[in-house]
Amino acid sequence: MSLNKASVLARAGARGLTAAMAMSGARRLTTNLGLMEQTPPEAMVERGAPQSVKDLDPEKRAAVTELAHWAYGAGGGFVFGVLPRRVRSHPASGLVFGIAIWLGFELAIAPILGAQNKQGRRLGQVMLMADHALYGVMVSGRLAPEPEITRRRRA
Repeated sequence: MSLNKASVLARAGARGLTAAMAMSGARRLTTNLGLMEQTPPEAMVERGAPQSVKDLDPEKRAAVTELAHWAYGAGGGFVFGVLPRRVRSHPASGLVFGIAIWLGFELAIAPILGAQNKQGRRLGQVMLMADHALYGVMVSGRLAPEPEITRRRRA
């Protein structure tokens, strides 16, 4: 793997981690406002985690859930980083990537685990879609783009 590709992957993974952390805050707001009973990571742990995780005291289980979500976010960032450069460089790539992750959860993972938003609140669904869109934009680097590496070398 070239140094440049490793750098792309490292930045994409770091952006994914940071974006997942931002999503955690948005989801706490969503649940605290009563727009959904629990966050998707909480629902996934409750319904799909090994019994040893489910048996943890609530604080430790919350910490494991958060760490798993952050790891998943970093992994998503790495996946974005391995996309071809022509795909990653498209202005809508991050937005599409984030929405695709949301749709994958909504259409595949949530029904399997029974983790759908049981309250049926559309605003909660819109907020989940929006935080995934933000995730994708953050992973793509569109919020705070870096100058080209070559420009930095010349400076």
